[in-house]
Amino acid sequence: MPFQVSLSGLNAASSDLNVTANNVSNVNTTGFKRSRANFMELFATGLQSVSSNATGQGVRLASVDQQITQGNIDFTENNLDLAISGDGFFTLNDGGATTYTRAGAFGVDRNGFVVNATGARLQVYPEQGDEFNTGQLEDLRLITTDSAPQASSEVEAGLNLPADAIEPGVAFDPDDPDSYNHTRSVTIFDSLGTEHQATYYFRKTANDNEWEVHLQINDDPVGGAELIEFDGSGSLIDPPGGTLNFGIWTPPTGADDIDLDTDFSNTTQFGSAFTVNNLTQDGFASGRLIGVDISEEGVVFARFTNGQSDALGKVALTSFANPQGLEKIGDTAWAETFESGQALRGEARTGSFGVIQSGALESANVNLTEELVNMITAQRNFQANAQMISTADNITQTIINIR
Repeated sequence: MPFQVSLSGLNAASSDLNVTANNVSNVNTTGFKRSRANFMELFATGLQSVSSNATGQGVRLASVDQQITQGNIDFTENNLDLAISGDGFFTLNDGGATTYTRAGAFGVDRNGFVVNATGARLQVYPEQGDEFNTGQLEDLRLITTDSAPQASSEVEAGLNLPADAIEPGVAFDPDDPDSYNHTRSVTIFDSLGTEHQATYYFRKTANDNEWEVHLQINDDPVGGAELIEFDGSGSLIDPPGGTLNFGIWTPPTGADDIDLDTDFSNTTQFGSAFTVNNLTQDGFASGRLIGVDISEEGVVFARFTNGQSDALGKVALTSFANPQGLEKIGDTAWAETFESGQALRGEARTGSFGVIQSGALESANVNLTEELVNMITAQRNFQANAQMISTADNITQTIINIR
């Protein structure tokens, strides 16, 4: 009987060494979760098993439990590297099967899909207006086409016109600097993304606190002169609301007509210096994809050369009532099981799903020092059980040699 008991001990120590060796071998595996071997005592069935004097029959491996605890966050220089600080898992589409992982080392395949090393595609909630449809999952795909241009529709002009300006002595002529007091230009865009120069000319009138404003686009006059008027304290009083519209201008590129509003509400008439505090417009040209940003909430933004960014989706996170019950399927991925409970979909920064860190990876939660101590302990257990077998063999040999 000691042979069988000690043999079970050898098997248990060997299993413990296997679990420890697997932990040590994956110490540098991104998103890896260490395991722990649990053992149970064996008793023979029958009447003897209920006796307080029953002798145990050895040991068996009861389970290998995963330790789903947080690993350290290591920062990288790749925006598509993602780490979760919390209980959530990344959701993946692996050839039609839904899998889960904590390993956030993602890249882009030749079709623009964001994938891990095995080609499983990262799942996101699609954009729906200003929100995200959390009831639907889709593969995250980076935009490979140019960002569409936007035609200019408004210019914001924050200027100061000098209060001591005098009326020019000649009629307005954009080619004659003596016919106006000041001028400024701003680049605007048509619906095809083509640049045009919009130039404003400011000319003091004979009336106190009153100015003429002329607009030309690409040297073409747009409408006629418009008036702006200030009160005695230098604040704009006309036009009401501060917005002027000079009329429609038709680009020569075949683009849609430009109907440009100019907001002078932040324009003043103070002092003796002409200053430009703000002169901006809302149009932009087409742009090429130059990068991807991912917020702590998991929103994926595509950045373009025209300074614009588009939301491509929101990273879908999943949690489980019993993450230790997940089935390991290799490649640092898990599958849902009955023991894990049903998958609960969610978003970063909500509940216990955690926060997403872009440009970072979660390292394995393996404590190498602890594993080496476990290895020594398992080795001693193996040696002790082997010695027990040797002792039992000596006893058996002694009995056989009795004459």
